[in-house]
Amino acid sequence: MTAFLSLIFILLVAFIGGIMESASIQLAKNYRRADTDRAMESVFAEYQKELLEEYDIFALDGSYETGQYGEQNIIDRLTYYGAGSMEHELERIQFLTDRGCLGFCGQISAYMEHKYGLNVMKDMLGMTSVWGQQEEKAESYAREDQACQDRLDELLSEQDGELPDEGNPIAYAGQLKKSPILSLVVPKDRTVSEKRVDSQELLSARERNTGYGEFADVGEENGNLSSLILGEYLLEHFTRFTDNTPGASPDAASLDADGLRPVMYEVEYILAGKGSDRENLESVVKKLLLMRFVPNYTYIQTDSEMRAEAESMALTLCTLLAVPAITEAAAQGILLAWAYGESVMDLRSLLKGNKVPLIKTKESWQLQLSKLLTLGTEEDHSEGRDAENGLDYSEYLRILLFLTKKDTAALRALDIIEQNLRKVHGQMYFRADLCVSRLEMKSVCSLRRGIRYDFKTYYGYR
Repeated sequence: MTAFLSLIFILLVAFIGGIMESASIQLAKNYRRADTDRAMESVFAEYQKELLEEYDIFALDGSYETGQYGEQNIIDRLTYYGAGSMEHELERIQFLTDRGCLGFCGQISAYMEHKYGLNVMKDMLGMTSVWGQQEEKAESYAREDQACQDRLDELLSEQDGELPDEGNPIAYAGQLKKSPILSLVVPKDRTVSEKRVDSQELLSARERNTGYGEFADVGEENGNLSSLILGEYLLEHFTRFTDNTPGASPDAASLDADGLRPVMYEVEYILAGKGSDRENLESVVKKLLLMRFVPNYTYIQTDSEMRAEAESMALTLCTLLAVPAITEAAAQGILLAWAYGESVMDLRSLLKGNKVPLIKTKESWQLQLSKLLTLGTEEDHSEGRDAENGLDYSEYLRILLFLTKKDTAALRALDIIEQNLRKVHGQMYFRADLCVSRLEMKSVCSLRRGIRYDFKTYYGYR
């Protein structure tokens, strides 16, 4: 009986000892995990301060102010924060510029949804289909304009005749289209910035550092909503031509008081990607001109009085050419020229800081046919009206941003961010493609009696 109880006691002690050993090993594992988690959080707490303050983006500068990235930089910081008694190896890492700037766009989505709420963004989705249709119609109307001109030229050639230049809106509109567009639409009291950026310095122009590994298991941003959210974020954080017009933000006029910003029209750069403020503004104005041409031409086709006025002028121009087909083609050409002139007036309103309605009515129409022939001359003193229920310049830029490819807009935005941090904040080492947004680390540690334990630790900014 005593021997039996002794065996039972030995087995019980062994069992308890095994449980205690297992618990001790598990506790050691938990300590190592906790050490690494704490160290990882401490490393990511060293985010780039100016990037967060200026642009509300979290990122870890993987170069640690050297301009040269190395994985050992991060591992050394883990060691510094108490995870040095193990071996570390990066399993996967993502930089702000990876995969179409996915990390950058993901943070923007999280920031904007947190600030404004998802429902606000969803409410705006109802307008996006209209914006897309306008872009399609703009291309169609541009082709129609050219086809109408070609048809009129063909008919005149068949009759061996030509329309007079004097008092001819078609010919005058053709001259306007060949003249510098900014000279027609920029307010006379405004000077266009001549700042220029060296394209070779830009993030988008150089070979970029890239991460590796997929992060689909830890969530990605909503791709259907991000184009709209990205546009809102860009309008909130970047400057544009109308920022120092009357009624704009009081700080806008002093944004470049020290003259360090590489470009002044940042949203226009994001939309156009040109090397100078003038080129970017010109490109955006041309896009807006075509966008405004769509509702203007659509409306003028439905206004019987305006059509009658165009037909009357066409009859006057074609007096010596008694061919109905030519008169009809000339009337259509006049309507197209008139719609173009109205679009010029719309751009004048927008660049002055006024509003222009998305859809025109008789009350909101600005340009008389007789005034079309004085556009751009010394007799032209009109600056464009303000429509109370219309959209301003920034709201039209929102449409263009939505129609721009998301990864293109995001990369150009990082161009601006990188240049501003370098030149305005003096951080010449800063590179957006070295900014870590998330990573996963594999760690291996040695426990007692030769037991090795490996585990993975993930951290990402959201």
